[in-house]
Amino acid sequence: MTMFHFFNCAILTFGPHAVYYSATPLSEYDTLGTSVKAALVYLGTALVKVCPAYFKLTEKFVGYTFQELLKALIGFIDVAGLYFALTQLTHRNISQNHKFQAVGLGWAFADSVLHRLAPLWVGARGLEFTWDYILQGLEANANLVLSISLAALGSLIWLRKNKPKTLIPIIYACAGIVATMPSITSYLRRGLGWHFPKVVGFELFTSLVMAFISWQLFSACQRPYV
Repeated sequence: MTMFHFFNCAILTFGPHAVYYSATPLSEYDTLGTSVKAALVYLGTALVKVCPAYFKLTEKFVGYTFQELLKALIGFIDVAGLYFALTQLTHRNISQNHKFQAVGLGWAFADSVLHRLAPLWVGARGLEFTWDYILQGLEANANLVLSISLAALGSLIWLRKNKPKTLIPIIYACAGIVATMPSITSYLRRGLGWHFPKVVGFELFTSLVMAFISWQLFSACQRPYV
């Protein structure tokens, strides 16, 4: 029963990444190499984000609000990593549409492996059933959607030169919201005392909303513009 629960949670956590790759044109254009490179860049940014932890001040010396602002600023290291993955890495001759999807997919998969695999292996095989790891899998799905949305918005900012000027502030605002989602959810849990199921529900809802907005923005920028 314990291994059955572990495999169910593992499939829920990592399965959507494989399904997305095989069910979309990404597999037809063999973009796996791009996803792997993006995953390696994510691991690099994760190491960079670990460094400020050694110099992190406790709540005894700085306010809680300042700590959350610091987390938000550290979160923008991910934006820098996405910029590098989208603009500096060498990719096969693939379209912008497939590039941002491959980068976002690799980014989200690396995040799930780094933050969820070890807790899943240790906890989901326990003797007592818990919903925490199912919720963790749902959270990984929300993160997958948010990562692809952020990659789409980043591709519009950095790769799409000819886009309607009226949409530029909206694109930047949406990218800022998605980039600071970890800080937002941290505040909901620690600042407002939201329980984990409620936070996951918020993440799922927000990911769907941001995916829809990102898709609309990307479609609008794809139209001929003079």
